[in-house]
Amino acid sequence: MLEKIIYKKKLLALIVRGKYRKKKGITFFTEDKSNQQFGYIKHNSGYIIKPHLHKKRSTKINYTSEVILMLKGLMRVDFYNRGKKYLFSKKLKEKDIIMLVHGGHGFKILKDTEMLEIKQGPYNLIKDKIKFEKVEEKKIKLKK
Repeated sequence: MLEKIIYKKKLLALIVRGKYRKKKGITFFTEDKSNQQFGYIKHNSGYIIKPHLHKKRSTKINYTSEVILMLKGLMRVDFYNRGKKYLFSKKLKEKDIIMLVHGGHGFKILKDTEMLEIKQGPYNLIKDKIKFEKVEEKKIKLKK
């Protein structure tokens, strides 16, 4: 239910399938040193999460990562290396979550889709994104 997408020892993405469930507690899918983190939390009724504040601190972000939560639909994610070379593709469906970490990526909507995208800010389209040509459809390699 948790897939690590790795290319040449580099983590491209983490996919948590919609069917992922744990009995209870907190499970983080990312490492403590990740510049963005996400996890699964399940507590029984009545459990209390103590009130808390997050401390102000400076953090250096070298790459923008993003988390996408599929609310509805079907989408294909095309993975690329840093040199913009197409690698392979995976499908995401309702309730799947993907965290895109390294490399490039593109998307093709296969069924009407609704999603939430979460990434670090402030975000600057000109400074933070390099667009390039997508892979030809006949070259798509779906990875199971």
